[in-house]
Amino acid sequence: MSQLPRGIPAKATAWSDLIDELDRWGGAEGLATLWWRDDDAIAPSARLDRLVASAEHVPIALAVIPAVAEPELAIWFSQSSLSARRPSLAVLQHGWRHSNRSAGGKKSEFPAGRSSQDVRLDLAGGRVRLAQLFGSRALPILVPPWNRFDDSHLPLLAGCGIRAISRMYERSGVSSTPGVTEVNVHVDLVAWGGDRGFIGERAALSAIVGHLRARRLGCARDEPTGILTHHLVQDEAADAFLQQLVAITGGHPAACWLDGFEIFAPVLVPV
Repeated sequence: MSQLPRGIPAKATAWSDLIDELDRWGGAEGLATLWWRDDDAIAPSARLDRLVASAEHVPIALAVIPAVAEPELAIWFSQSSLSARRPSLAVLQHGWRHSNRSAGGKKSEFPAGRSSQDVRLDLAGGRVRLAQLFGSRALPILVPPWNRFDDSHLPLLAGCGIRAISRMYERSGVSSTPGVTEVNVHVDLVAWGGDRGFIGERAALSAIVGHLRARRLGCARDEPTGILTHHLVQDEAADAFLQQLVAITGGHPAACWLDGFEIFAPVLVPV
């Protein structure tokens, strides 16, 4: 088994489980790919700076809410010393206004029954605004608020300039909608059903190792294992976990973090 990096407590047996899994990927001459998505970006903040600083060399895809994104966030991207060291920091489209349009049940900005015309206006408007603010950093990828987007609206994406969607958990199958690609995240570090703090080291690692193992054994679709954060509500425990995750994966030859441009490369080729 590979050794825990310096600074990681030896008693952290859960981290040993992650290292063991990465070792198995390496033994099979495989590459355990991961990616990091952070949702609800609106403006520069100390919390956003802290998130990017904790990532060190690991790229992050920021899901930005178009309707309420402040121009200062674009300035932060172009001028911040943190952003300058992170050319792979990408922008994804986090719906339009992150407003609930569901008449009942779970929250969704794009629920079943919402008019196609309204959905088109929101999606196309969001795409245009992010492109104006962030230029080529703004990828034509939709991250629906609350990770919910009714499949009946999928045929609308391409006409709005959006080429892929990213939701939560393993996708159920290959999309039946031509021109639509889906690459999801799988581990949300926030305990939304509790105090909105960190879900805990054991739960987070169990989910990460479980998805990596399922991929390696062919029991899950082979897409990068996605980590989801929300910098606006993230606590210090989550920060500490991410720093250890970055240290361990960054020092393991079988682990590789992909940036947004790499993940969605097939749909970013001009058509």
